[in-house]
Amino acid sequence: MSAMTTGPDRPEQDEVLDAEVVEPTAVELSAQPPPVVPAGDYTDAGVPSFDYVRDRIEGRYATSLGAGELPEEAATTNSLDEQMAKREQAGRDKLEEIRRAMRER
Repeated sequence: MSAMTTGPDRPEQDEVLDAEVVEPTAVELSAQPPPVVPAGDYTDAGVPSFDYVRDRIEGRYATSLGAGELPEEAATTNSLDEQMAKREQAGRDKLEEIRRAMRER
């Protein structure tokens, strides 16, 4: 026998459970809302509308423009990061110089 726990809530592995299959009624089926389909995107034949296609193309175009701008912005950001790092290093160097001068006195 396996190391399966048994008890009032857990039947043994070989025990058969008696269950009944309940079919949904017509009222229960009609109570479910129909799937949400954006109005005007597709015809009844499944062909996308011109407006839908245009919106998709414009969205892809905007995405490609944004992707082209990112490397330009990244170069500017990297340059600023390098300038800040140099300024911080210069500040640390100056502070160390002042500390050395204070110890010599």
